[in-house]
Amino acid sequence: MENETASAGDAFGAVIDGLVWFITNLGMSVYNFFYAITHPGLWLDWSDKQAIMRFVYYGASVEFFFVILTSFLILTAIGIWRSEIMWGYVRVLEGFANTVGRFFAWAGLLMVLQQIIIVFMQRIFTRPDISIGFGIPLQFDISWFGEELKLYNALVVCLCMSYTFVQGGHVRVDLIYSAVSFRAKKVIDMFGAIFFMMPVAVLIWLYGWFFLWRHLIVPNPSASDTLDRLLNKARALRWNVETIGFSPNGFNGYFIFKILLCAFTAMVFLQAIAIFYRSLLEWREGEESENKYLDRDSLGEGEEAYEGTH
Repeated sequence: MENETASAGDAFGAVIDGLVWFITNLGMSVYNFFYAITHPGLWLDWSDKQAIMRFVYYGASVEFFFVILTSFLILTAIGIWRSEIMWGYVRVLEGFANTVGRFFAWAGLLMVLQQIIIVFMQRIFTRPDISIGFGIPLQFDISWFGEELKLYNALVVCLCMSYTFVQGGHVRVDLIYSAVSFRAKKVIDMFGAIFFMMPVAVLIWLYGWFFLWRHLIVPNPSASDTLDRLLNKARALRWNVETIGFSPNGFNGYFIFKILLCAFTAMVFLQAIAIFYRSLLEWREGEESENKYLDRDSLGEGEEAYEGTH
C-alpha cells in the first residue's frame, strides 16, 4: 500500500514538474524571441564561428520550439478575437504556398528540356560533356547533368507540396469524410492539422536540421549536443560542404537536397497552420464561407469539367 502511494506521489510530482517546465518555457519564449531579434550578431554574424554554432543549436532547440508555439497561440487568440485578421493569415499563408509552388513548378519543364538535350548530345552529337553559358561556360560531364535531373524532381516535390494542397491536388483516401456534416468535416481538418501534420513536420525538422548541418560543417553537430558543447566545438569549426557524387563525374551538390528537406518541412508546417485557421473560420461561419478567398488555378474557359482533377 505504501509502495502504491509512493508511486502515485511520484507520478503526480512528475506531472507537476512537467507543467512547471512547460509554463516556464512558454513564458521564457517571449524573452528569448525579443533577445534574439535585438542581438542578431550573436547568431547571424557568421564571421564568428560561435555565431554559426548558436544558429545550429537554436534552429532545432526547445527554445525555438516554444517561440513558435507561443507565436502560434498569440496569433490564434488575436484571430479568434477578429475573424478578418485570421482570414488575413489564411490569405498570406496560402498566397505564399501558391507563389512558391507556381514558380518552382517550372522545374518540371526544365527537367524535360534538359533530358531532351542530354539525349541529343549523347545519341546524335556523341559528346561526353555539355557546356552552357556565355563568357565563362558551365561545363560538366553528361553524367553530371543526368544526375542533376534529381534536383528538379526534388524542387517540385518539396516546394510544390503546399501549393498542391491549396489547389486540392492531393489524393484523399475517404472513408467517412464525405458522409459527415460540413462542420464535422472542419473538425476533422482541424484535428488532422494539429495532431498529424504539425507533429510530423516538427519531427522531420528536428532530424533534418542536424542532418543538414552534418553535411556542411565539421566538427559534426549532434542533436544531443548542448549549447556549451557546440560552442566548444566552434574553436575547430570549418566549412566542409558535401560535394561527393554517386559517380566520379556525377552531380555533386547533394547538400542542396538537405536544404530542400528543411524547406519542405517548414512549408508543410505553415500549410498546417493555414488549414487549421481556414477550417476554424469555416466551422464558425458556416457553409457560406467555404473556399472563401481560395485562390485556385483554372484551366480556362470551357475546361470546367477538368477542374479539380489536375
